[in-house]
Amino acid sequence: MFDHGRGVPIVLIPGIQGRWEWMQHAVDALATQNRVITDSLPSEPGSIASINTQRGFESFIDWLDQLLAKAGLDRVSLCGVSYGGWIAVHYAAIRPMKVSSLTLVSTPSPSWQPTCHIERYLRAPRLMAPVFAATSPLRLYPEISTALPYLKQRLRFGAKYLARVITSPATPTRMAERMRLAQHVDFKADCSRILAPTQIITGEPHLDRVVPVDSSREYLGTISGSKAVTIENTGHIGIATRPTHFAKLVSDHAQNTIDTKSLLEQVPA
Repeated sequence: MFDHGRGVPIVLIPGIQGRWEWMQHAVDALATQNRVITDSLPSEPGSIASINTQRGFESFIDWLDQLLAKAGLDRVSLCGVSYGGWIAVHYAAIRPMKVSSLTLVSTPSPSWQPTCHIERYLRAPRLMAPVFAATSPLRLYPEISTALPYLKQRLRFGAKYLARVITSPATPTRMAERMRLAQHVDFKADCSRILAPTQIITGEPHLDRVVPVDSSREYLGTISGSKAVTIENTGHIGIATRPTHFAKLVSDHAQNTIDTKSLLEQVPA
């Protein structure tokens, strides 16, 4: 569990790979003006919780409840990144009084269904992992080269990103399990129950080759009053390539919507 900074409390939920460390630059940028609480997803090394097979996707609700309790908070601004956005949507629907505002970052559609390629991965995650790893650079390089125009910037970013992957590795079987758990949740129904002011952050359509921007923007039609914001010159990983810009969007949304009267004075225990 990571709890750092002072100000509006923002809980940041990691993506499908499950490790909060992959968001380190964004976490640090957010913590300059806010109190940031995050943790790796349940069952990941260092996480405060584990997946309960009987609870299924509701294990993420239990995990967030524990996270808020450990932080001594009753109400927070919630930000979910990619797959983490599904967790945020479900929590905001189940625990509306605990969520002051909601940010979804490049989150798959609430009506998302796995493609044939994803189905193959889910059936044999260990076998397909090398294919996934080999194709990831091809999907991400166009946006990296756009966000970071100079070769030296790209090399520095690539080295740090690779180091993060090596020191905080994703586990294919746990990633596959998370996808299977999500298939049992009606996220569209959840959206109709969300009360918190919501913003949808995406990159540019031609640069996000992981989750189509149109897919993420479907939330505009399912969450009442939600708004869309684009991080220019990025695709799916703007949180990593432009962390300062990302942090400003999340911070501004949180500060404009949360009841700051008492929460601004809270500091980590």
